[in-house]
Amino acid sequence: MTPRETVREIVALRPAPRTGFWLGNPHAASWPGLHRYFGTATEEELRRKLGDDFRWISPSFAATTFPSTAAKGIFNWNWEAAKSSHGQAGPLAGVEDPAELDRFDWPDPAALDFTETIAALDAAGPHYRASGFWTPFYHDLMDFFGMDAYFIKMHTHPEAVAAATDRVCGFYHAANERFFDAAGDRVDAFFFGNDFGTQLDLMISPALFDRFVLPWFRKLTDQAHARGHQVILHSCGSIHRVIPKLVAAGVDCLHPLQAKAAHMDAERLARDFGGKIAFLGGVDTQRVLPHGTPEDVRREVRRVKAVLGPHLIVSPSHEAILPDVPPANVAAMAEAAAE
Repeated sequence: MTPRETVREIVALRPAPRTGFWLGNPHAASWPGLHRYFGTATEEELRRKLGDDFRWISPSFAATTFPSTAAKGIFNWNWEAAKSSHGQAGPLAGVEDPAELDRFDWPDPAALDFTETIAALDAAGPHYRASGFWTPFYHDLMDFFGMDAYFIKMHTHPEAVAAATDRVCGFYHAANERFFDAAGDRVDAFFFGNDFGTQLDLMISPALFDRFVLPWFRKLTDQAHARGHQVILHSCGSIHRVIPKLVAAGVDCLHPLQAKAAHMDAERLARDFGGKIAFLGGVDTQRVLPHGTPEDVRREVRRVKAVLGPHLIVSPSHEAILPDVPPANVAAMAEAAAE
């Protein structure tokens, strides 16, 4: 069975010959040290050396995807340069009436070009292809309003928040529609990300989650399933209270299983959701990977496999492996995943 076939079986909750493995998406500053340690020159060479089953190939807002900067509309707002905190006001901070949203430029899905993404998918060989736009609508709305204003306006101006959600999610839905048309059966899964939790709990109540997140969330998962694509959600933090809602809304596999967040330990996830959803992640990146020994890492991987298997893809509990993780520990993770 190829890596692609193996991961598809795992995510579908069907018997597979082994657990899967994904290195994750190491931070840019981590790659030089990894290449030195493993004697590799390219990302693909390193992934093959580690037995990585998974390729995350996502269209982005890079110039090659949006040939016209103007076509990005409000998404061209350089929030990374413009803000110093999540609470800082964004361009929609003052919006109280849905009609005010007409004053802003919104991105044009017709401007999208997927040439490079399609080429990367074609080069993925026998590996599982997770793709689609990252679709971080929850984060985008936090940035466009400012985190404080976004959450407050859910109570004080819910119509404005709902209308802005329609604009942002409507773009992603149209963008993914165009992309899925272009990519066809090159794609195995729609992989998208919205961090709904903190280290301790959700950022908003389940009631607000139902009102402002779930309606479009379900449309996005339905869109992928209608194409025959599996659905993998990335959501950091303690999201245990809404996992039943995510399962009901069509999530097939949950990532990254932030191991040290409240109620997100492997034992609890297996007890409450084993057999209902597949798991991707779970290897602690807060303590074990950066601070443990290679043997500590092997022991942790074996433990997570024993608890969460067989519907598990072993991976860090956050995909962006940081430079403080010793390459020897990355090697130990891959070796134990393959046992």
